[in-house]
Amino acid sequence: MEFLYEYGLFIAKAITIVVAILLALGGIVGIVGKQKQGKGHLSIDSLSDKLDDITELAQCELLSKEELKKHQKDEKKKLKAKKKEKNKSDSSKDDKGRLFVIDFSGSMDAHEVEYLREEVTAILCVAKPSDEVLVRLESGGGVVHGYGLAASQLQRIKDHKLKLTISVDKVAASGGYMMTCVADHVIAAKFAIIGSIGVIAQLPNFNKLLKKSNIEFEQHTAGAFKRTLTMFGENNDEGREKFKEELEDVHHMFKDFVQEQRPDLDIAKVATGEYWYGIRALELGLIDEINTSDDYILKANKDKNIFTVKYSMKKGLPERLGLAASLSLESLMMRLWSKGTNSFR
Repeated sequence: MEFLYEYGLFIAKAITIVVAILLALGGIVGIVGKQKQGKGHLSIDSLSDKLDDITELAQCELLSKEELKKHQKDEKKKLKAKKKEKNKSDSSKDDKGRLFVIDFSGSMDAHEVEYLREEVTAILCVAKPSDEVLVRLESGGGVVHGYGLAASQLQRIKDHKLKLTISVDKVAASGGYMMTCVADHVIAAKFAIIGSIGVIAQLPNFNKLLKKSNIEFEQHTAGAFKRTLTMFGENNDEGREKFKEELEDVHHMFKDFVQEQRPDLDIAKVATGEYWYGIRALELGLIDEINTSDDYILKANKDKNIFTVKYSMKKGLPERLGLAASLSLESLMMRLWSKGTNSFR
């Protein structure tokens, strides 16, 4: 009994500490929450320089001492030669264009489109006709309006007469493929997931549970189909049919969009909601080449200057405090749990 009493007292203290911390954190966040949010930051980095550094490092690691000395002497000679012909070589390489690389990893709500639009705008401000844009895309899809806007952002690149290449190393499904099909050239890894040209919507209905608990739910609308299906009210066949019609309409728009971008596709065959791996997707015409973004960039680095373009949002004080508090609470709970289990044993 004494053991159980001590253990219960320990748990009570632990809960009290956690609640106190949460209340204190809530007060702090409330105070600073009104402060100005952090501003976005655009960074453009030379990927060509990074690849050259990697190549140089790998070569040095593999050479013997004698070979390394000879290599360093050769590099010094090359460097002097480059300085003499700097203007000529730079203009020659610039004539071949630049490759701008964007990374897009899309979530269900496609909020990343806000970063994408900034990155695309930055590129369009400085791009030349000989330049190219590579988007390394990973997304399983999400909301229609979000991915529709994301596809429109990529369309801006083509409207400015720049070559757009999209690489899919893992997955481009549903809304992700809506974006992908905009590209002039699509590459994908052998087992990347491609396709899923379909539309889905689902929601639970708690009406029977509410009735069982004698809870009434009222919903008033103006317009026959202002609300077709509801989570808490009683749904009817008329509303279900209208909801299905809306899904079919969106699906038709999706199919039309893909067909417009890739006119050679057998849209009836690929717009079933199914997905395929890269090898099969190539056979169906959903992509143009089996390749990885890594090899595409390595090949382009031979005659192009490659730059990564990334827009990120600086975290405000509330966000930083929230993250720090989350980590601190997690650490505290782990320590408390460890003590509790040790006492139990």
